[in-house]
Amino acid sequence: MKRIMLFLVVSLIIAGVSFADEVAKSTLDDQKELYITIYNNNLGLVKDIREISLAKGISELQFMDVAERINPTTVHIKSLVDPNSLSVLEQNYEYDLLNPTKLLDKYVGQQVKLIDKNYYTGEEKIYDATLLSNNEGTIYKIGDEIHINPSGRVILPKIPENLIAKPTLVWMLNNTLKGKQKVEASYLTDGIGWKADYVATLNKDDTKADLTGWVTIDNKSGTAYKDATIQLIAGDVNRVEEPMVGVDRLYKAGTAREAELGFEEKAFFEYHIYTLGRKSTIKENQTKQISLLEASDIPIKKNLIFYGAEYYYRNSYGEPISNQKVGVYIDIDNKKENNLGMPLPKGIVRVYKADDAGRLQFVGEDQIDHTPKDEKIKIKMGEAFDVVGTRTQTDWKKIARNVYETAWEISIRNHKEEDAEVQIIEPIPGDWTVLSSSHPYEKIEAHTLKYTVKVPKDGEEKISYRVRMTW
Repeated sequence: MKRIMLFLVVSLIIAGVSFADEVAKSTLDDQKELYITIYNNNLGLVKDIREISLAKGISELQFMDVAERINPTTVHIKSLVDPNSLSVLEQNYEYDLLNPTKLLDKYVGQQVKLIDKNYYTGEEKIYDATLLSNNEGTIYKIGDEIHINPSGRVILPKIPENLIAKPTLVWMLNNTLKGKQKVEASYLTDGIGWKADYVATLNKDDTKADLTGWVTIDNKSGTAYKDATIQLIAGDVNRVEEPMVGVDRLYKAGTAREAELGFEEKAFFEYHIYTLGRKSTIKENQTKQISLLEASDIPIKKNLIFYGAEYYYRNSYGEPISNQKVGVYIDIDNKKENNLGMPLPKGIVRVYKADDAGRLQFVGEDQIDHTPKDEKIKIKMGEAFDVVGTRTQTDWKKIARNVYETAWEISIRNHKEEDAEVQIIEPIPGDWTVLSSSHPYEKIEAHTLKYTVKVPKDGEEKISYRVRMTW
């Protein structure tokens, strides 16, 4: 590699390309625009546009104030004035950052100064000392004596050339333009990501809900992003494994129109991109929340579901499977006519409801996946308290090779002060046929049987059926 670079440099000399002695340095003071695209898998794409004076010919550029967790293999720089005027001969990422331990390490074996202050008189004395070791403490030679962890301050003559104060990209560039020009440096960095969180508030009779959504950006990438144009990518972007408060609204109550300063959503490739309608600053080690959406009067349906399991059908059970939980779920259709109808990024939905005194109480939460428009959102709230169920296997026998029959009785008991509708979902293995049933049923999938029953208040409903299975 060194031979190739030497050959390249010699070739450039022969071609008449000049070398500049001065090293150009660029900081945030040169920054004109900043764009950051954040993915929900702890990844950010940074596009940093700066106006920089570069010497004509071959010179070095130190591009400072970049993310500490940058992926150096993704770095790219280009001139926005004339893309053909700027070429990269070599690039490096300097991350050997300045700190007291590293500074002292660089001066092991060299002479430094120690300043010791007399506690009683306040007088300071300066000693010439040789640093012998900086391993689990410091060892100095002062005169003919060895001092271990002496008190006082250490004075170093200068900062070593190979230590820097901030993460820095260093390029060897060949530039053909004179004067200032805008350049764009882009790179991927780990340590910054985002997630969506939702709050749903139910009405009194559990038929409608208000929904708000928040974007939480968490920045641990090692730098700040000041006055940046922020874009979010929602979707499952594949990555190769290698050895997140401001308030802006996308939806107004009862409608699905975009707000002036909120997120604008658009389809992008096989994902969705959300662009914030204003610039914002993401500080280092900051969790920032920005409002994503707000919608009200969303029709919902509360469902009580009593689930079975496939393994129930494969063996003989002598005793009832008693006191099983009845799950409580809420279904929301993500449609425009329901005041929604936007692609919803994956996140946690937390649900609240006001009690008789008007105070909001937390009633459950669930994780939703990325949900396109016109699809259904299913939120598990928890388990019902006053509605319980029991299963009893009344028969199980082998009819022939790979042919079996089983019979079940399901009891649903409702201790509420009003009637309850309960769905009974039975996942039956193999090819099956219901031979007899006490209630109407649906075959909702190839291996799923469903009953929907009304259970009177303080009452009980019993469902029995016999099924033949082949597997």
